[in-house]
Amino acid sequence: MQPIDLRSDTVTKPTPAMREAMASAEVGDDVFAGDPTINRLQETVAELLGKEAAIYVPSGSMANQTAIRAQTQPGDEIITHEDNHIFHYEAGAPAALSGCSLRLLSGHRGFFNADAVRAALRPKDSHFPQSSLIVIENTHNRGGGTCWSIDAIADIRKVADEHGLKMHLDGARLMNACAATGHKPTAYTKYFDTVSICFSKGLGAPVGSAVASTTETIGRVHRFRKMFGGGMRQGGIIAAGALYALENHVDRLSDDHANAKTLAVALAEMPGLSIDLDGIETNILYSDVDSKLGTAAEFASKLKDAGVWMIATGPQRIRAVTHLNVSSDDIDCAIDIVRKCTG
Repeated sequence: MQPIDLRSDTVTKPTPAMREAMASAEVGDDVFAGDPTINRLQETVAELLGKEAAIYVPSGSMANQTAIRAQTQPGDEIITHEDNHIFHYEAGAPAALSGCSLRLLSGHRGFFNADAVRAALRPKDSHFPQSSLIVIENTHNRGGGTCWSIDAIADIRKVADEHGLKMHLDGARLMNACAATGHKPTAYTKYFDTVSICFSKGLGAPVGSAVASTTETIGRVHRFRKMFGGGMRQGGIIAAGALYALENHVDRLSDDHANAKTLAVALAEMPGLSIDLDGIETNILYSDVDSKLGTAAEFASKLKDAGVWMIATGPQRIRAVTHLNVSSDDIDCAIDIVRKCTG
């Protein structure tokens, strides 16, 4: 039996139709802006996100970090949540690549509000790092795939405008937020100076992310993409997968959300597992593991041996993520396996 892999939506594999689109992609040299497939992807993303221009980059981390570098100066401070991806999972890049420190805010499930931003702003004094950028992650990974309120984002934008700050949206799973709320991407992105979006998570492409912004800012991002080693040549082969994903895999994200809810409801009824069902908004769920089942790592190992792969994200916490390579039948099978492992 093939394992049911719920470790992340990054484990998705290209569908046969996506592979066909990639194999037949028209290519050129992207460093010379001569790859027609990459150019078409960038135009598509810019239009989707309501921005003047976009640029294709190899990874979500590079998308976030080039956007940060393009909008900050060494010694600046970035305001963000203490659980955000740029802090936990990007190898200290804001400090290493942009010379910026992070001002970390707390808040339930990855959220913070305008008052918290206002309180975190540094005085205009030469002793302090200068607040220059606010970063919001939507959906929020460590928050459990939570979706930001547009009203909350709008309130934070007002504070940013009052104090001359830029805003970046880490929208790696932005399309999941749109699928869950019914909002168009531009309902969110209009409040941000830069936006990143990932194609290799729920959308199911094998490689890549993009940054969208003004033409001027994308020009700066382009320079830092080169500086950070992200310039590509005949990248249209992989960009075709991203294009196919945008054209064919957005509407089906709601299937992943339904599967996550089905799994969460079942796990919540099992002895030794605890889940906040009201917090299951998209395709990510976290479960607390009672010590009678061992540590989270031990329980995840037991599940793996039985054919279900999840990951431990804390001493007593596991994560499962649904995606296009996991069907509703797979979820039913996973539920049976987890039930046996908790019995």
